[in-house]
Formats: sequence, C-alpha cells, structure tokens
Amino acid sequence: MKKEDLTSIEGLTEAQVTAIIAVSTEELKTFIPKSRFDEVNDAKKDLDKQIIDRDKQLKDLGDKVKGNEEAEKTIKELQEANKVTKDQYEGKLKDLTINAAIQSKLTDTKYPDLLATKFDKSKLVVNADGSVSGIDEQLTGIKETYKDLFTPVVAGRDPQNKDKTPAGGKNPWSKEHFNLTEQGKLLKENPTLAAQYMASK
Repeated sequence: MKKEDLTSIEGLTEAQVTAIIAVSTEELKTFIPKSRFDEVNDAKKDLDKQIIDRDKQLKDLGDKVKGNEEAEKTIKELQEANKVTKDQYEGKLKDLTINAAIQSKLTDTKYPDLLATKFDKSKLVVNADGSVSGIDEQLTGIKETYKDLFTPVVAGRDPQNKDKTPAGGKNPWSKEHFNLTEQGKLLKENPTLAAQYMASK
C-alpha cells in the first residue's frame, strides 16, 4: 500500500501514516520473495523426482541380479542410503520453513533470535502449502510471558494540542532535537506523550 492510499483513509494522521509505513517496510524485510520460494520449491520437486527415479532404477537392477548375493547387498545399502538422504533433506526443509515462519512473527521485538528459542518446534506442523500450523497459538503465549520484550502498539485519538509541542521539554521527533534513543524510551514508557510528540513535530 502506498502513502497516498493511507492518507486518503479518513481519521489517520500524518504521524500514524508514517508509523504504519515504517512498520510495514520493516515487516516486508522478513518475507521471502515469491521467486526465491518458487526456486526452492522447484528444487525440492526435482530432488523428489531424482530420488523416485533412483529407487525405481535400484529396484529394476535388483530384479535383474537376483541370486547374486553381493549385488543384492550393494543395492540394499544404496536403497537405505537413498532413504536416509531423503529424510535428512525433508528434515532440513521443515526446519527452514519453521524458522522462517517464526522470524516473520517476531518483527515487533528487538530480540527475535532470543524469542525464537521459546517456540516448541516439535508442536509446529508444516502444511502442504508451506504454512505452519500452531505458530499463532504459541506466539500468543510468548507475548503474554515476555510482553516487556515486544514493542507496544500505540493507538488512540488525535491529541488536542496537535499543533503544539507538549509541555515538558524537547521533542525527540523534531528536526532540532531528533534522538532515536529518547524516541524508543518515550514509546516504551509513555506512548501517549510519544504520540503527541510525533503529531506535533
């Protein structure tokens, strides 16, 4: 969605539009481009086909060499190796899918790597379409347990003193007093005042 689309929505202030765009831009960084997803998906299909072809070739070969114990033993070992390779590949693919899904859910925290360890991956299920079931339920519990590690959602009405700097000091969103540390502190400790400062910058 473009900035013009947001500003056309009744009731949204310039500061809210800017905040929405900033959050959306940050969130989009965690998404996998469709071209990359298609590339990995095609590679998986190709590998699956190769494994099926190999298994068929080994079975055909096994039928031809029946009675030759040494050849039968070698074929059996190759079939087992094929199965192990397939299982390892599917395990890695599942881990990658789950890890990407978890990271995409942790865009509103400063410590995504730390919070990612709080998910019980054994209870997450990768569906045929690549989505992960059970992740939202776990995220809700994690947000309740570690709420201080998540960025609070700032929402509300336009402040009455919208065109003035709120009493009490320097506005860390203004050009002359711009300060990211103070912005973060205010958003955490006093979101109402932060919203007033953002609206009056």
